[in-house]
Amino acid sequence: MNFLVRGHDGTDPEAPARRQAARAEHLAYLDTGKERGHVLYAVATRDGDRVTGSTVIYQVESREELDALLQEEPYVKAGVWVSVDVHACGIAPQFREP
Repeated sequence: MNFLVRGHDGTDPEAPARRQAARAEHLAYLDTGKERGHVLYAVATRDGDRVTGSTVIYQVESREELDALLQEEPYVKAGVWVSVDVHACGIAPQFREP
């Protein structure tokens, strides 16, 4: 199953510092997820120069597996993402791995 996960950063003055502090661990988490086939794609979302969150496409067996992975997501653990939206999604054929 594929899921689109949108993590929304806080808007408080300390939010950018929290993101920066957790960024290296977050990127390592994404690398590991990509190697294991769980993370297909990830982007930061922006409003002008300000990063407002992230969008990640996951490929997992179930929503329960996704929830377990999200519990280990550094941006979740560090309070960077103050809310998370999860949507089941499909990948268009031309973007699927052969």
